[in-house]
Amino acid sequence: MGIISVGQTNQLFWLGRYSERVYTTLRLYSSRFDMMLDEHNDSYREFCRSIDIPDVYGSKENFREKYPFDEENPDSILSNLNRAYDNAIVLREEIGSETLSYIQLAIYEMNRAKYSRAPLIEMQNVMDNILAFWGIADDSIDSEQVRDIIKAGKRVERIDLYARLGVNRTEMDREICRLLPRIRKSGMEYDEQKLQILKDLVSMPEIDYHKIIMEIESLVH
Repeated sequence: MGIISVGQTNQLFWLGRYSERVYTTLRLYSSRFDMMLDEHNDSYREFCRSIDIPDVYGSKENFREKYPFDEENPDSILSNLNRAYDNAIVLREEIGSETLSYIQLAIYEMNRAKYSRAPLIEMQNVMDNILAFWGIADDSIDSEQVRDIIKAGKRVERIDLYARLGVNRTEMDREICRLLPRIRKSGMEYDEQKLQILKDLVSMPEIDYHKIIMEIESLVH
């Protein structure tokens, strides 16, 4: 493809961010699903705090229903998946129909999960389709720059979420190291100094996760 416009760059970047947000939050939600069914305490509140979303649910029962599937809730998993699709559909020419199809399949499985008696099965299918989306994007998109922008968005989102979750130093350092070559080759406008700050932050004796969030969120111009 030719020159990538500013608008396309933004859409590719956010396609990477939203697809990662769906994958990671769905993995977290699925891992805690059974515990939330059995527990007496409302640990869903801690879940909301950990990923910095407002608790608008009022009960664990409402959370289990609304957080994954409520399209009117901008923080729901399905809302983020729909935003990934909105970016993907206008990028059909850049990413290809086969790559787009895995986002469509993920939406189909998420809607099936909404009415399923065993939603974790369909939710696993959603995660599998997101993984397939990343794999086919890497394999079939000819433009290295397009791939780098999507992957830069994916890494930015993962670092942001991992910092909010307080993930261990090894994982944080690994994700920051994986971000560096992608964003440098992407052609996006970003702050090189902030990349070094991120590297420095993760090497400190006590990691300042709040500072990492601030730096990663302001990295891309």
